[in-house]
This record gives sequence, structure tokens and C-alpha cells, in this order.
Amino acid sequence: MPLSVNTLFFASYRELVGASMLSVELEEGATVGDLVQELRGRGAPFDALPAEPAIAVNHTYAMLDEPLGQGDEIAFIPPVAGG
Repeated sequence: MPLSVNTLFFASYRELVGASMLSVELEEGATVGDLVQELRGRGAPFDALPAEPAIAVNHTYAMLDEPLGQGDEIAFIPPVAGG
């Protein structure tokens, strides 16, 4: 059964992909890394996303091997510049 997750993009990532939210269908048992790979595999502009971005799943930072569940909210968190 397919797994549907809501992917959120903030700041520079939102500008890069041209959307603040995207619903993505994945195979059951998919991980954060699978989601990143799926998006980057779509080509431009998604292929400009980093291979290992900072990610939060349901408001908690997650590693690429974190399993995803139906309806999860996955946020791509861009690097923060400062000084």
C-alpha cells in the first residue's frame, strides 16, 4: 500500500523548488533517505536539494534512516547563515 507524506520546504528550499508544500507517495516502509532520493530523482529543480539535508519528521530532527509513516510531515530545513 502506498505511503503518503506531506513535505514542507522553507526559505531557500521553498524558493528553489517553487513550493512550500508537496504531497509525496512512497512505498510502504520508506525512510527519510528514500524520500530525499525520490525527490532528487525527479530532476530540476529537485536535484539541487542536498543529498543529506537537515530534516525534521513531525517536528523532530531525523536521520536519513528514520522510517516514515502514513501522513507524516517532513520538513526540509535549509542551512542558516549568520555571524
